[in-house]
Amino acid sequence: MNTSAETASKKDYSPFLQKTVYPVLFSIAFAHLINDLLQSVIPAAYPILKENFNLTFTQIGLITLAYQLSASILQPLVGLYTDKKPKPFSQIFGMLFTLSGIVLLSYAASFSIIIISVILVGIGSSIFHPEASRISFLASGGKRGLAQSIFQLGGNAGSAIGPLLVALIVAPNTQHYIIWFVIVAIIGLIVLSRIALWYQNHLSLRATEKAVIDLPNLSQIKINISVGILLVLIFSKFFYMASMSSYFTFYLIEKFGLSVQEAQFHLVLFLASCAIGTLIGGPLGDKFGRKYVIWFSVLGAAPFTLLLPYADLFWTGILSVAIGTIISSAFPAILVFAQELLPKKLGTVSGLFYGFAFGMGGLGSALLGNIADHKGIIYVYYLCAYLPLIGIIAFFLPNLKKKSANS
Repeated sequence: MNTSAETASKKDYSPFLQKTVYPVLFSIAFAHLINDLLQSVIPAAYPILKENFNLTFTQIGLITLAYQLSASILQPLVGLYTDKKPKPFSQIFGMLFTLSGIVLLSYAASFSIIIISVILVGIGSSIFHPEASRISFLASGGKRGLAQSIFQLGGNAGSAIGPLLVALIVAPNTQHYIIWFVIVAIIGLIVLSRIALWYQNHLSLRATEKAVIDLPNLSQIKINISVGILLVLIFSKFFYMASMSSYFTFYLIEKFGLSVQEAQFHLVLFLASCAIGTLIGGPLGDKFGRKYVIWFSVLGAAPFTLLLPYADLFWTGILSVAIGTIISSAFPAILVFAQELLPKKLGTVSGLFYGFAFGMGGLGSALLGNIADHKGIIYVYYLCAYLPLIGIIAFFLPNLKKKSANS
């Protein structure tokens, strides 16, 4: 009797567990939008903080490094822990860290307080991403690339909206107006509470199932080499992205004489193009194979990055949109590729790749800030133009494309 009841239970739950749950996907994407919107307040406020505290580019790089390291070092550890003990409500605590960092940043009166505030925001991000990425994976119903693109789209949209709101709310007023972003954090807490209830219920249902994990037909050495290649590609992508997210406004101000607000709107245009690229990258990986999307999206940006330092203002805008669209399509494909290489360690993989991405972004920002102080901000873009050429190593990735009834 118990065996029959268990079998019946599985027949009831299996279709639910294998279905793409779009309300959850869009909810976690919206939560990602809020998380990354609040993160983007930090670089968007750099021109204001630079003027208020007379900061050097090196100090701006150190702010980014402090934030990115706090967001990167903890992520693999959070992922490793939640692989063993999933915590549906952990993201709420992450948002509370972010909220406290935003409050502190709005009233920061010294460089050291700025550092503490961005570390708090970074800790919030490190708690959010591993579990959020796992929720996206679990709600995908097999459409993993699409799910990751929807999830990433939320983050990229938040990164684009944040600087726009800073330009409209904070730039015309004072640093203290950053406090208005607390409203955004409260909305995030409400959304994450609802997602946590679904996740808790989903975990309970999965506990009644004997989940079949689809392992790649590769040796451990080949898997390790592939993960290493993906991490090198992350280095290339996020070092270049650091030059755009942290210093693009300064580049436009110095080279073309734009105002802070005008430069911020150009940054928003670039970040919006990143959102578009993110949206298309995952589904293209589902359809054609993630290896080819990764190869194109990193290496394919090279012609545009090489032209950017020589362009006038009009073509700088066009090229920045092309770069953002192409290079941002890589991350959903890279992350899902890594998850398919190590399907038993979703949280660890997500934490490792998000953490490494943030770490490379922070390290890149610090190094590029130091270079900008010594060589000038325009020199940074001549130097970074060659980074996407590293994408050629994606040729050595195995092809993991699978035909799925769900995709």
